[in-house]
Parts: sequence; structure tokens; C-alpha cells
Amino acid sequence: MTMSEPGWRTSTRSTDSGGNCVEVADNLPDVVLVRDSKDRSGPTLTFAPGAWRDFVSQAAQTAQGAGPNAG
Repeated sequence: MTMSEPGWRTSTRSTDSGGNCVEVADNLPDVVLVRDSKDRSGPTLTFAPGAWRDFVSQAAQTAQGAGPNAG
């Protein structure tokens, strides 16, 4: 694998049970790629690294009950 190839990794929240899982490639400059682990040849979402960090941060806060609609 070179830096021009996506280095896919499975989400830390994924399980081996075949549920709703995503894979993330965050090794490329200026882009983060996300795909469905059950459809690896399917569409890929593309994010700017800052947008991806914001999304992950917000998702973590929401999962802990501290999201924007909490309370």
C-alpha cells in the first residue's frame, strides 16, 4: 500500500456479526473516505479531514447523551 491508496480500517464500533459497519480510510492527504463494509465496491463518501473530525466528535457526544438536542 502506498500513500496514494486508501488504507481501509473497520470502525472501532463494528462487530463481526454482519451488522451496520463502516470502513474508514484516513491515510490520504486532504481527504477521508468512508464506505459500507458490506458493499466494498459500492459508493464511497468523501470528507475533508476537519469535517470528519467534527462529525466523529459530534457522534461521540451524542452517543454519550451530550449532543445538541440533549436535555
